[in-house]
Amino acid sequence: MKELILVLVGAALVNNVVLSQFLGLCPFLGVSKQVKTAASMGLAVIFVITIASACASLIYSFILIPTGLEFLQTIVFILVIAALVQLVEMFLKKNSQGLYEALGVYLPLITTNCAVLGVALTNVQKEYDFVTSVVNGFGTALGFTISIILLAGIRERIAHNNIIKPFQGAPIVLLTAALMAIAFFGFSGLI
Repeated sequence: MKELILVLVGAALVNNVVLSQFLGLCPFLGVSKQVKTAASMGLAVIFVITIASACASLIYSFILIPTGLEFLQTIVFILVIAALVQLVEMFLKKNSQGLYEALGVYLPLITTNCAVLGVALTNVQKEYDFVTSVVNGFGTALGFTISIILLAGIRERIAHNNIIKPFQGAPIVLLTAALMAIAFFGFSGLI
């Protein structure tokens, strides 16, 4: 149990997928304009990464290794992720049209979000068992969600401030993300 907690905290804070590994920056920067939208995107990413980690672990352990097809892991993992994102997209389109429209193009982009694939490949590289893979996936997605909600909150606060012309728009967002990455670097000695 202690090992699983360390994996969870390590994935969420110490090795934050966005702020230390710089994976998943497209939705991180694109959907972080409002906290509500960012939180919804975070929940969708939590679902997709956690389920993708579980499916990828099972497929790798019970299909790819026994058949000697480990070299196909990237292609197989991409197909699993694409199928999961389609399920999330259909669910949101049917049950929450407003949220579906708010997420816009970024929802299908979860398929190409390198953070999702990165977690599945990291689980294989570190030879995690099924439970550890799921915990690592959940922790990584939780870290993504924490990061995107924090950035959205900061962006909402600075939206109405007087920012000098050269820093308006993307530059202030990138500077804010860089400062957040430095702050998260403080967790590096935690584990």
